[in-house]
Amino acid sequence: MGNYITFPDLLIWLPILAGIICFSVGKEKAAKSIAILFSLMILGVSISTLFFTNEVKYLMYNNVNYLWLKYLGANYYIGLDPLGRMLTLLTAIAFPMVFISTSISSKPKPASFYGLMMLTQAGLMGVFMALDALSFYFFWELALVPVYFLSSIWGGEKRIQATFKFFVYTFAGSLLMLIGIIYVYLHTGARSFEDGTLAAHSFSLSSFYNAQLTAVEQNGLFALFFVAFAIKMPIFPFHTWQPDAYDQSPTPVTMVLSGIMVKMGLFGVMRWLIPVFPMATIHFKNIVIVLSIVGVVYASCIAMMQDNIKKLIAYSSIAHIGLMCASLFAMNQISIQGVLLQMFNHGINIIGMWIVVEIIENKTGIKKISALGGLANTAPVLTIFMVIISLANIALPLTNAFTGEFLMFSGLYNYNKWFAAVAGLGIILSAVYTLNMIQKVFYGSVHHTTAETTDITWNQKLVLTIIVVIIFFVGIYPQPLIELTKGAVDNMMISIK
Repeated sequence: MGNYITFPDLLIWLPILAGIICFSVGKEKAAKSIAILFSLMILGVSISTLFFTNEVKYLMYNNVNYLWLKYLGANYYIGLDPLGRMLTLLTAIAFPMVFISTSISSKPKPASFYGLMMLTQAGLMGVFMALDALSFYFFWELALVPVYFLSSIWGGEKRIQATFKFFVYTFAGSLLMLIGIIYVYLHTGARSFEDGTLAAHSFSLSSFYNAQLTAVEQNGLFALFFVAFAIKMPIFPFHTWQPDAYDQSPTPVTMVLSGIMVKMGLFGVMRWLIPVFPMATIHFKNIVIVLSIVGVVYASCIAMMQDNIKKLIAYSSIAHIGLMCASLFAMNQISIQGVLLQMFNHGINIIGMWIVVEIIENKTGIKKISALGGLANTAPVLTIFMVIISLANIALPLTNAFTGEFLMFSGLYNYNKWFAAVAGLGIILSAVYTLNMIQKVFYGSVHHTTAETTDITWNQKLVLTIIVVIIFFVGIYPQPLIELTKGAVDNMMISIK
């Protein structure tokens, strides 16, 4: 393949091109306009991939496969299957919303900021489309490296400490995964080429699925891959880098970390961990579920005690991801479908919450919940949006998160009712800390810090309106998203069996 431009080509090269242009223009306004323009083009490409009905043409225009390191058996192989389409769509939706609703004009070198953000998008797209283990690892690092610079250059006062912790965790996870990839590669079969030459092994996804591994080898390799993915999600006890990173990173970067990048870990589990190590998955699944549920309750309890609104949302995200991980390892059709829906819905909702937090911080300069109050009087439109998005985040019926959460709990209950009961505490606690935050920040008497606050601008209203429309559309009629992810569910069930 490669005689024509495919959709995966465009989803990789458009953000790379945009990043290069942003680095060269030098001015914030021009760089932001370029980032918005290209991110909207990427969104158009991603939406176009949803309308292929002809299977032959779909395979033709949605797969890219080139020889890369021939005698190592490594290909540059990317493609859009149902799982990849859903997550690339989420990524494509998120970036223009982030760019349109935020500004970093007060920060140094803003053009470089947008250039690095576009390179991050290219890496994320590659991770979600990679069908070769070495390509997957390459894009995994491409997505992470720009974030180090984004956080360390444009972050808060304690950004160096937070970024260093983030670097240590993610670098350790990446190194463990690379060791695991090389080991599995050495246990794959030989690969022949059209010219009669032979590679001893292969990095292809199919070769990894058929690698000759004993149960003991699978157990060890499962641990290597799982730690890498657990750090990225993150789940307990690999989560400690996240609250500080979310607090100290520029809020647009936090939106990407929280809304999209955490899905890299869940995606890795679904694409690589469970199918490649099925025996080890069965062996360790209860341990993973227990860790995930402990994380749900622990993070929810910590969120209840937070006075920093950014850390409250960070711990809220840990709780939501923990529930997704637990449901994924329940490994039944209902729970997996719920996880796929919730991956998309969580991304939309959490980005909406971060947009509101960014607006509040820019207008007041404050992150302390106790130092805010009465915003409903000075910014009523912002309040309406935050209430809707917050209620969606706690899975109120008729909002997008309700369907996914209902399916996840149903699947988890079918697997083990006690796991479901303990995880259910997360629903109660999330309602407590979320509604408490809304009451303290937006209602009550007007605090002197919010007395002069004005309401939101047209671009912020536009983005938040789009988020609310998605919340209610998916909440009332989730079938299109279910149909989009149905193939991914079927593939997961085949790999489990």
